[in-house]
Amino acid sequence: MVEKLSDNEREQLLEPLLEGSSGWTLTSGRDAISKKFLFADFNQAFSFMTAVALRAEKMNHHPEWFNVYNQVHITLSTHDCQGLSLRDIDLAAFIDKADTSRTD
Repeated sequence: MVEKLSDNEREQLLEPLLEGSSGWTLTSGRDAISKKFLFADFNQAFSFMTAVALRAEKMNHHPEWFNVYNQVHITLSTHDCQGLSLRDIDLAAFIDKADTSRTD
């Protein structure tokens, strides 16, 4: 069974995702995190979504997402525990590595 993040895990693992310029934010009204991505064009956005989809399928942990042309909005939360879990932290880390829109 998947468990919600403990207070310690939130402090050690979640807070670094929310700090600085990472772009991850807490989702209002629920225990979830969200991030918006802007790509050069649809092909770049769709390539990114494909990479995330393949990893999510391997993890059996699927994001909520919305795509319009070069924009992708992702929300992560674990439905099995009705909140944030280590699965969300792991998938967020992969998503950040797969993000080709960044120039830094």
